Amino acid sequence: MIAGVASAQPTTDAAARAATGTAASPPVAYPTVVPGVELRFPADEGSHPAHRIEWWYVTGWARDTEGSPLGFQVTFFRVRPGLGATNPSRFAARQILFGHAAVADPAKGKLRHAERSAREGFGLAYAREGGVDVRLDDWSLRQDGDRYLADVRGDDFRMQLALERVQPPLLQGDRGYSRKGPSPSQASHYYSLPHLRVSGEIAVDGRSREVTGEAWFDHEWSSDVMDEESRGWDWMGINLDDGGALMAFRMRDATGGARWAAATLRAADGSLRAFPPDQVTWTPLRRWRSPRTGAEYPVEWRVTVGGVSYRVRPLMDDAELDSRASTGTIYWEGPVEIASDDGRPLGRGYLELTGYAGRLDL
Repeated sequence: MIAGVASAQPTTDAAARAATGTAASPPVAYPTVVPGVELRFPADEGSHPAHRIEWWYVTGWARDTEGSPLGFQVTFFRVRPGLGATNPSRFAARQILFGHAAVADPAKGKLRHAERSAREGFGLAYAREGGVDVRLDDWSLRQDGDRYLADVRGDDFRMQLALERVQPPLLQGDRGYSRKGPSPSQASHYYSLPHLRVSGEIAVDGRSREVTGEAWFDHEWSSDVMDEESRGWDWMGINLDDGGALMAFRMRDATGGARWAAATLRAADGSLRAFPPDQVTWTPLRRWRSPRTGAEYPVEWRVTVGGVSYRVRPLMDDAELDSRASTGTIYWEGPVEIASDDGRPLGRGYLELTGYAGRLDL
């Protein structure tokens, strides 16, 4: 759903004044996400700068020519700070860009990750309207027809990937209006692109590998995602082996109970079902404790959607990302397989767990 856009500090008054260099600017009025808005492609694939927060989020599985599996994540976030819109300075932080990227190597049980952050401007950091075109220093994600080209790097890895669309967009929730809490205003505009065909290169520790695989692309924008009682969320996006796609999430309170939940299933024949909160349950089966932060994550689950249970298992337990240098959060994000209760493999994708190392503050 959202790969760690947490503690969006520039949206608070004090942090916004520090970022924009002004104490007098009036607060920004953000548009509310409402149902009934028709999403248009490719126009809505680009930035929506009036909204407070937005993200383009790619996760996937890839294999090299030797058949070794790798998981990967590429995420760009755009945040519109709460103050400073009227500041005439070219250095004013009217938009702030963040980036997260990670390569998961299940064979070694190792996760490599990196992050970036910068205020928009000077051609070095931007999220453009009208189609996917996001840049953050030497990181980029841009649209080229039915392909999306990603180029990101860290100290010990680099990804240069082409992601080709082979299915139409999957509109989440009510035709792209995805409610996230008890209030109808707690919502995002949200669509996914499942089963993207992946090709390109992933370099790890100086060794470059040609890879192929499948990916899942999420794009969301919102001004109000979490209610005050929510602590974090659990999310999964799964490319099903039969060509279908499954997305499910729940918002959690401090006790671990569900504040809200939803799911969308697109069958192999293209038929679509959206499931309300009372038809989506998440039951943790096994937990893993991080040796670095002490946070305890439920890494194995039984997720029930519309009466059908899915067993969710991680390929590696240690998939914790510490992004306190950019978005300010710690979260778990890793590749998973799902199966039926009797063990029949059904698909692969990614699981995201937030709010376990402290409340997620959006």
